[in-house]
Order: sequence, then structure tokens, then C-alpha cells
Amino acid sequence: MTKAQTSPAESAAGPLSGIKIVDLTRVLAGPYCTMALADLGARVIKVELPGRGDDARHIGPFIDKKSAYFMSVNRGKESIALNLKLEEDREIFEALLEDADVLVENYRPGTMEKLGYDWESLHARFPRLIYASASGFGQTGPYREKPAYDMVVQGMGGIMSLTGHPGGEPTRVGTSIGDIGAGLFTALGIVSALYERTRSGTAQGEGRRIDVSMLDCQIAMLENGIARYFATGKVPGPLGARHPSITPFQAFKAKDGYLTIAAGNDTLFTRLCELLGLPGLAGDARFTSNEARCQNVEALTAALEARLTGEPVSHWLALLGDAGIPCGPINNVEQALSDPQVLFRNMVVSTEDPDVGEVRMAGNPVKISGFADPAARAPAPELDSGRERLLAELKARKKAAE
Repeated sequence: MTKAQTSPAESAAGPLSGIKIVDLTRVLAGPYCTMALADLGARVIKVELPGRGDDARHIGPFIDKKSAYFMSVNRGKESIALNLKLEEDREIFEALLEDADVLVENYRPGTMEKLGYDWESLHARFPRLIYASASGFGQTGPYREKPAYDMVVQGMGGIMSLTGHPGGEPTRVGTSIGDIGAGLFTALGIVSALYERTRSGTAQGEGRRIDVSMLDCQIAMLENGIARYFATGKVPGPLGARHPSITPFQAFKAKDGYLTIAAGNDTLFTRLCELLGLPGLAGDARFTSNEARCQNVEALTAALEARLTGEPVSHWLALLGDAGIPCGPINNVEQALSDPQVLFRNMVVSTEDPDVGEVRMAGNPVKISGFADPAARAPAPELDSGRERLLAELKARKKAAE
């Protein structure tokens, strides 16, 4: 058995051990969801298109012609290639569903119905099966059949209008928050349905239908933007690197770069002023309350930066950090991944790919007592690499049932 064909028994144990997920997802939102569940111990069987597989296998960056992008969100899964329009492959797919706990798909609404695998049909045959769908606009509504990618929903959902600097061009959030947000909300829906199924009061439990829209998730994450709009009636816009409702709570310029300072209450603000040698600011009528500071943020920023630009970032991080003022550097990706706190928390893990060797990627942020958080994870599967094992399991199960 190659390392790409790692048995699920060799995968990390977790609170979802024993849960079997049939994964029809591709690219990012769905695979991110099922990766999170695999990291928590679930067995994930990834069903891919024969010959080509998940589109993400062809999206860079590449390491020796293999997609690091694909590997980063499909670790620890198994792969089987099935064409769900062919009767033989449909039989295999349906056999996989017989003892599955969850089916996850992120096709455009209507696709599963055309294949004959809509919720109503599968629920009648597999009443315990939890059926989760993540799509651009959800299973209902006037946009349900429209295609969507992360960029589309970031724009439609208002998040791009809050990102960037005043007067600047529309700015995409630097990570695919449209996809990742939908993936995480779908995972939340799945574990909620799994829990509900165990306490449903019936011997077998009942599966539920989960419908997650990427656009809905963007709206849910607008957070302060929604609160400000409904409280004031004014449409909020981008503010650069500062908070709209707390001051000082932003990035500040120092002598050799920028740092973040988040003095989130009057006590912290007074302490900050004293440490900077500016005690008079705390008593200035323009800055004596958070509301006043927000109204006079430009004047306060100028006063603080006049002092901060006199010393390098490292000086201020040490001084403010020792005094308990929330602050931090503005790291690039390399700096963030080498931060001692990030490394201590095992947030950079590795897999051993049989072709390219070690591949490093983000770890699992969910730490649960009683379960290991291994620094080495099972790699992403080669296309169809789990076929032999899965077919053998299905054959053995059928024989045992006879």
C-alpha cells in the first residue's frame, strides 16, 4: 500500500471516529468542510470524476506537477472515481451510501435531482443519512440555479465593500472567505445533525437535510457592518486597518514598519498614553471616552503616531506587551508560519506525499482533550487510489449479509 493509499484505520482518531462521510464536493468550500471533519476523525470517501478528478487537482501552485492547493484541503481522505451517469458506478455509489452517515455535495442546485440523488429520493432509501449541500445561493430563492465562486459572493455579500481603504478600488479579502465560511458553516450543520440524530428518540435516528448558501454565510459574517447600518441608517464603507466602533484599535506606523494596537477600553487607553509618555491625551476631552475617540480618530491617530514613529516596531511590542496592552506585529505569511506560538500550537503540519515528499500545510485549529493533534497527517489521495480497498469492503459486506 502506498502512502497515498493510507488506510482510514491509520488516520488520526478524533471525536468523529466511526463516522463515514461520502464526499461529492470539489474545489474549496465542500473539500474544506470535509477536511475539517476528517481532521476530527471522520472517514471521508471522496468521489471524483474518472480521468480528471476534482478540478482543484489542476489549480496551482504546483509541486512537481502536483497541486499543493488540492493537497492542502484533501488530506486524510480516500478517493474513488465514479461516473454517476453509468449504471455500474451508480451501484457502487449507492452501496457506499448504505452505511454512510453523511453525504456532502456542492453542485449547483438541480444537479443531484437530475442524477436521481435528490434529498427526497435518498432520504426514502437511507433514512439515517444526513444530506448536506453547500452552494452559491442555496436550494431555494430566485438565484438558486446561478453559478457562483468565492469572488462572486464576496462582492454580492457586502464584504468587499468593507475591505480596503476609503476611496480605494474594490478589494477582495486576501483569503477565500466565501468558500471557507461556507465550508465551516456546513461542517457546523453536519455535526449538529449528527448530534440531533443520536437523541432523536428512535432506534435508528433520522437524517436531516442541510442547505448552506455561500451568500448567506457572507451576510452572517458582516458582523459590525450590519449593526452599524441598522443602528444608524448609514451605509458603512472601508476603513483600512481600523475598527469602526473601537478606538484606538488599528494598525499604527512606527519607525520601521507597522504594528497593531488594540486598547479596547478606557483603562487600556489611559495605560497606553502613560507608556507612550503622553498622559495628557487621556484627559483630553476629545479622547476621554470610546465614543469621543471614535469621533476624533484622525486626530488621535496623528498624536499617537507622532510618538510611535520615533522608535522601531520591536521597541513598542516589548514595551506595550510587558504592560499588558494588546498589540502585535503585522506578519507576512512566512513570518506568521514561523511564529513560535503558531508552531507551539501545531498549526503547521506535514504530510508525506509518495511523489513529492514532505508537504507542509495548516494544522487543525480545533484542539480537543483526550485526542492527539498529530504533526504528521495522512496525505491527500491519488485519484481513485481507494478503489481496490473500498470495493473489497463492499464485497465483504454484501457477503456477510447473505
